[in-house]
Amino acid sequence: MDGMSGVRGGSGGDGTGWSLVVPLKPLEVAKSRLAAAGTVRPALALAFVLDTVGAALACAEVEDVTVVTDDPAAGAELAGLGAFVVADSPAAGLNAALRHGEATVRARRPHAPVAALNGDLPALRPAELAEVLRAAAGACERAFLADAAGTGTTLLCTVPCLPLAPGFGGASRARHLASGAAEITLPAAPSVRQDVDTLEDLAAALALGVGPFTAVAAAALTARGA
Repeated sequence: MDGMSGVRGGSGGDGTGWSLVVPLKPLEVAKSRLAAAGTVRPALALAFVLDTVGAALACAEVEDVTVVTDDPAAGAELAGLGAFVVADSPAAGLNAALRHGEATVRARRPHAPVAALNGDLPALRPAELAEVLRAAAGACERAFLADAAGTGTTLLCTVPCLPLAPGFGGASRARHLASGAAEITLPAAPSVRQDVDTLEDLAAALALGVGPFTAVAAAALTARGA
């Protein structure tokens, strides 16, 4: 996918809300740990990111969402929701994609606070995300939210004057702490912490209450007996 698409974010940088960056691998290789889902896996990966981005765009603290992806079909659907979509031109992994997304946002909104958000938060609730972003703004520095397991990261935020410096992947909570980022411990915000890498994670997200796309995809998964 070349260039940028999207229908939201027409403020041109005049707003004061957060700009979020969401990475997405091509659907055929996304969510490899959900291999047990079989042929439903790409549909689940797409559903997760559609529900995540839809909830983020509905959040009162969010000005816009930029998705970094090389999947044209997913990109078109996300642009239809109102996200900006940019190609993963570094093609050098998750953190490179996030830095690229951050640079794209800075070019458009140089004075905006920026946050990297996982694209696999299908239970995400706009009100909980708003609470976390307000807590991050109060930190006046880089700040992050750990995942439900307590080892990874689902959200990394920074103020306009500091680079995002993402360190996602694996034990990223320890990595972000070591980088000097402040950990957000309140609010509890379970929907912002519950990412989905495994079928057990999906069950936990379903218990919280997932968005409409994931509900449909999970029903298809149940129908095939996974």
